[in-house]
Amino acid sequence: MEKVVFVRSRRKTMSLTVDREGQVIVRMPYGMPQSRAIDFLELNRNWVTRQIAAKSKRMDIRDGAEVSVFGERVTIRNGKAERKGNELFLPEKEREEALAKYTISLAKTYMRDLTEEIAMRYGFVYSSVRISRARGRWGSCSVKGNITYSFRIAFLPLPVIRAVAVHELCHTRHMNHSAAFWQEVQKIVPNYAMVRKELKKYEFLMNSL
Repeated sequence: MEKVVFVRSRRKTMSLTVDREGQVIVRMPYGMPQSRAIDFLELNRNWVTRQIAAKSKRMDIRDGAEVSVFGERVTIRNGKAERKGNELFLPEKEREEALAKYTISLAKTYMRDLTEEIAMRYGFVYSSVRISRARGRWGSCSVKGNITYSFRIAFLPLPVIRAVAVHELCHTRHMNHSAAFWQEVQKIVPNYAMVRKELKKYEFLMNSL
């Protein structure tokens, strides 16, 4: 059985998380019997199993590996951080950080331009586009219309990247996941249900870099 840690705090409900190392954390209120937390864990066993599988998978960025960055296939090579044609040179030490920095710089331009293109086409109004290192979500939209994307979005297929941008722009009109929100999304991305399934295949990226 995976390692499980029970954490008590001043809260009213229980919650489950799986950290980057695959450790399961069950948060529970003070005074609640641990047996109830164990039952809660068992009820969510399938979710925990999927999360652990995602956490254990990593991007392959060894020398010679191929990765897709905003739809372009590039081959990873050992060397000083730079791009030459379809080869991306990365140092062996702190390789993940070097790839993250490279991707963040690309994402700032790519996601800004993509968001602007979709907004102009469909009449959305937003305030800004930002890139973060967030692991929990591919994107988010604040009540002020500030849209933030995780830089890891760069490794998704282009149609999925576009669908994520549409999702966040729709939040500028509906700050919830109501029926009206999903109708808005599906006007632009009719197959969004398939996109959501596709995104699950890339959950492991949130644990990479």
